[in-house]
Amino acid sequence: MKRGLFVTGTDTGVGKTRVAAALAQLLTQHGATVRPRKPAESGCPRKDGRLFPQDADALRLAAGALDPIETVCPYPFEPAIAPDRAARLAGRPLTIAALAAACREGVKEGDFLLVEGAGGFYSPLAEDGLNADLAVALGLPVLLVAADRLGCINHTLLCVEAISRRGLTLAGVALNRTAPAAAGLAMDNAADLGARLGRPVLNLPYREETAAWPELASLADRCL
Repeated sequence: MKRGLFVTGTDTGVGKTRVAAALAQLLTQHGATVRPRKPAESGCPRKDGRLFPQDADALRLAAGALDPIETVCPYPFEPAIAPDRAARLAGRPLTIAALAAACREGVKEGDFLLVEGAGGFYSPLAEDGLNADLAVALGLPVLLVAADRLGCINHTLLCVEAISRRGLTLAGVALNRTAPAAAGLAMDNAADLGARLGRPVLNLPYREETAAWPELASLADRCL
């Protein structure tokens, strides 16, 4: 189970799910058997009387719906708060070991394990750890997603340093434009980050929700 990727963010709301789903779709088109996992998701609405993890379902569909939603996301919670707190309020405290085991459930040799965390890299995920700890437990390379906006250079560099301190491999940084660029704005965060990191940054322009991102093709090729 060496093939895989852990998708995390500099914050919540930076577009992790959309990036992960686009990558899952590309990998599937290249012939990979992608097993997406978002082991815990909060802020889930109810559908047919049950909690429905929307982000996890987007990942599941992008990968060809090979697994039931309960396998992709075994721990859905209703309150839109950190999964750790939501789990404790629900009387179902989470541990990193349980989340890691859930991620590996149903994954066969040769499959590509694509795991999306919840919130930012240092956001609380379980009573005994953060998203960072789950990435370490799984031993997967990390794709860091950041929103392309003022302040993202600081947030991204802090997270890159944290990823390195955990002994994890940084697979890439995806800079996601979450809104149309303002006219006349002179920012070029991708270029500035690339210069400081000494590596190219995936620059994902603003597109409608249903549009693909061919810019992720190079990362997909490296993953295979």
